[in-house]
Amino acid sequence: MLFQNKTGRAGAFAALAVTVALVATGCAATDDGGDGGSGGDSGNLAITFLPKNLGNAYFDTSDKGGEKAIGEFDGTYAEVGPAEASPDAQVSYINTLTQQGVGGIAISANDPKAICDALNEARDAGVKVVTFDSDTNPECRDIFINQATAEGIAKVQVDLIAEQIGDEGEIAILSATANATNQNEWIELMKTELEASHPNIELVDTVYGDDDDQTSFDKTAALLQTHPNLKGIVSPTTVGIAAAARYLQTSEFKGKVALTGLGTPNQMRDYVEDGTVTAFALWNPADLGYLAAYAAKALIEGEITGEEGDSFEAGELGDYEVGEDGVVLLGDPYTFNAENIAEFDF
Repeated sequence: MLFQNKTGRAGAFAALAVTVALVATGCAATDDGGDGGSGGDSGNLAITFLPKNLGNAYFDTSDKGGEKAIGEFDGTYAEVGPAEASPDAQVSYINTLTQQGVGGIAISANDPKAICDALNEARDAGVKVVTFDSDTNPECRDIFINQATAEGIAKVQVDLIAEQIGDEGEIAILSATANATNQNEWIELMKTELEASHPNIELVDTVYGDDDDQTSFDKTAALLQTHPNLKGIVSPTTVGIAAAARYLQTSEFKGKVALTGLGTPNQMRDYVEDGTVTAFALWNPADLGYLAAYAAKALIEGEITGEEGDSFEAGELGDYEVGEDGVVLLGDPYTFNAENIAEFDF
C-alpha cells in the first residue's frame, strides 16, 4: 500500500502561500551538477533536478520547489535536462552527473526502462536517485515521490469530464509522450473507471502531443476534425491541457466541447475565467519537488534507505513514510474551478 505523510498534510494547500514566493523569487540554477564532492558521501548535498524537459511550466514549478528545499538544508541545487521529452534524451545528463559526483539526482522519467542502465551506473557510483512525477522501474532508483495515487488521479479526471458532459457521449484523451509511465497508468485506470461507472461515455481516441505545445495544439484540432460528435477531451498533462484550451478558446467548439485534465492555476486561469474550461485538477508541483529534495537529503545522509517503513522529515510538509516498492505519496489531487482559482498562484 502507499502511505502519505503522517503529519503536516492537513494544511498542505495552506502552504501554497509559501510556494508562491519561491516560484516568483527562485534563483536561476547552475548548469552543472554541483560544486564538488563525490557520490556516496553522506555530506555531499549537491542535488540536481532532471525533469522530462526544460521550458515546461510544470517542471519549472516543481524544480523551484526542490531549489527552495535544498536552500533550507544548505545543499547545492542545479537543474539540467533535454529540450524535448524523448525516451533516451535524459541518458547523457545522467552520465555527466555521475562523472561529476553529485550526491543525488531527482528525475522525472521520460521512459521506465530507457534510462535504467544509466541510473544504476549512477547508483553504483554512490549517487542517490529519487524519481518524482514519472517513475522508472523500481530497481532503477531508490525512492519514487508519487504526486497522488494513480487511482485517485484517474478517477478525478473521469469524474470531472463525466459531470461536464452529462455522463454520456464521446470523449478523447490528449496525453503526453507514448512512453510516459505515469500517463499510461492513468489512462489504463481511466478506461477501467469509465467501463465500471460510466457506461454511456465512449472513449473514441487517445493521441499524444509529446508534451510539446504546438504538437498538442495540432492534435486537438485533428481530434475535433476526426470526431465531429466529440463532447469532451481529457488531457492528463499540463502542456496538453493548456494547448487544447488555447485551441478551443478561439474556435467554434468553445462551450460545446468540454476540456479537463491536469493543469496549473496560472496557465489555466484565463481559460477558466472566460468559460473555456469548467474545472481541472492537479496537486501542488512545488510541493512535489520540495518533497523529492528532502527525500534525496535523507537518502544521502543515510537517514533512510528506501525500505518500506522508513520515515523522514520534509521541512514544512511534515513527516513522511516510505511505502511498498519505495513509494512516498505526496497526497490527493485537488480540483480547481472558477470559484477557487483566484486563491492560487503557481
